[in-house]
This record gives sequence, structure tokens and C-alpha cells, in this order.
Amino acid sequence: MTASTPKERNGPWRINARRSVFENPWIKLVDHDVTHPDGSPGEYGVVQFKNRAVGVLPLDANARVPLVGQHRFPLDRYSWELPEGGGPIEEDPLAAAKRELAEETGLTACAWAPLSAFDISNSVTDERAICYIAWDLREGFATPEASEALTIKWICYKDLLEKVMAGEITDSLTIVMTLTAHFKALRGELPPPICKALLAASART
Repeated sequence: MTASTPKERNGPWRINARRSVFENPWIKLVDHDVTHPDGSPGEYGVVQFKNRAVGVLPLDANARVPLVGQHRFPLDRYSWELPEGGGPIEEDPLAAAKRELAEETGLTACAWAPLSAFDISNSVTDERAICYIAWDLREGFATPEASEALTIKWICYKDLLEKVMAGEITDSLTIVMTLTAHFKALRGELPPPICKALLAASART
């Protein structure tokens, strides 16, 4: 463990000291001795991420999307998600997203557009996500990491939207990407062919 006494401000908090409690190749847990905004003493732990989260909503010519199924260790629960992963902070996030899409699904895409950027859990971590929508897909062979036992299934975009709204899908990146794509399509804020495909898929009975 390492400690320091920076005596610095963080918004309304005063940081009196900080120490590194735990570190591995992916995260670092830092404990802060703070003075609260009201002047009382306190403690604030922050999980600092060494990677940026990236996510992809891939859309095929029939407005279908691939969902990736895997068991999530922290929750001890199986989860269906859009392709997602992480890349070093200094890496171009689009390059990381292209790599994750290919690794998890074997797909590559000829066209990409930014979709969303957001803080994942800003009360306890500094992790940030950047997500894209991808289309004009090409098939290939997936090369998942050793820690990933993945299942791929294709569903139409409307079904994805309904599963998100019904609470059947709980992964935060998948929820944000799905809803953002829907509302951006309604507002015409995505490339015209994608807006048309998403709105037509959402309207199907």
C-alpha cells in the first residue's frame, strides 16, 4: 500500500490523504481521507479503471442485432448483452470497439457512427463508456479471451428494445445503447439508412 498527503480540493471535499489499497492489471482501489462538504471528517473509496469501456450495437441488413451471452462473475448471473469490452485509456476507443466486436462475435463492420458516452457508476468509480452503432456487417470467426465462455444469438431490434423495457436485460451498456439508438432514430440524429431501419423495425407487429 502507498500513501500520500496531498491536502487538495476535490470540488466541495478536501482530500487530506490518499492511499492505494489494491491494484491489479485492470483496476486500482484508492482510499481517501476526506473532509466532507459540511466540515466533518470522512472516508471515500474510489475504484479507478485502467481501461475505458466500449460497446457496439451492430445492425444487420434485416435490423437484427447479435446478443452475447455470458456468466458475469461479480453477480454470479448469466447476462445477455450487446458486444462490449474495454481498451486502454490511451487507445482510440473506436479501435477498441472494432476489436471487441471481432473478438466476441467474429463480425467486422464497414460503417460506424458514435452512439453514446457516459459514466458507468460515478459514485464509486471513474469508469467511462464510449459506444458506437455499426452496420454493413461482415462475418468472420470469433476469438474470445480465455475468461469468456460466450454464446451468440441474433434477435430483431424490436425484440431487443422490448427486452430492455421489460427489464429482461440488465446490462447498463446494452440498455443505454438500445434506448439511445431508438431516440436518436426518432430525432433523425443517426445516418438516414439507420434511422429508417430502426424505426421500421420498432414499428413491426
